[in-house]
Amino acid sequence: MRTMTGKLYLVPTPIGNLEDMTFRAIRILKEVDIILAEDTRTSAPMLKHFEIDKKAFSHHQHNEHKATSEIIKFLKQGQNVALISDAGTPAISDPGFFLVREALKNEIEVNCLPGATAFVPALVNSGLPSDQFVFEGFLPVKKGRQTRLKLLASEERTMIFYESPHRLLKTLSEFGEFLGEDRQASVSRELTKMYEETVRGTVLEIKSHFENNILKGEFVICVAGGVKNKGKGTKRKD
Repeated sequence: MRTMTGKLYLVPTPIGNLEDMTFRAIRILKEVDIILAEDTRTSAPMLKHFEIDKKAFSHHQHNEHKATSEIIKFLKQGQNVALISDAGTPAISDPGFFLVREALKNEIEVNCLPGATAFVPALVNSGLPSDQFVFEGFLPVKKGRQTRLKLLASEERTMIFYESPHRLLKTLSEFGEFLGEDRQASVSRELTKMYEETVRGTVLEIKSHFENNILKGEFVICVAGGVKNKGKGTKRKD
């Protein structure tokens, strides 16, 4: 019977292309006692593909606080736990931060594996300065949204945002209003998938492109900083 405290592993999963799964991630998921998944329906096909014959338990933003104490108990009993999100690295605009914080408070070892995350390829692929950047994730939906945009107007570093299809045009319009329609930007969607697309240009040019195209998939928006990175460019589509 185990007497040592277990470990908590944060395991990145592919954001689209299953070939991006690492050998280490597969091994850890096969070895741990418990797998926690943001949505078990999403994770099941991926686990089956890699022949990981283990049931995943639900761990999402609506039950995270309630379930964490039970997970900590399992870890203290010596069970190893792996947390995965629907896609990418856990705790990056996904559940995970609270569990990690509580594990550390309880002196439980936490290991985060390197692996897929959407904003890194989007940033590198954008052509915008990547030596310094700020990750904003999802903007507030209502309260605090305009305040945040006003503050970001003076941000000098490249800014990275996540956005959903039904809010993309609204967000681009607001970028035009608060950051300037001539601000250089890049929008990537369906990264690593068959219909991957990156559109580069000014905020106005990119908005015009997506007004005339189907909005589908998850979007990563990269926007140039406001002082050091001014300039105009021509829209380019990959």
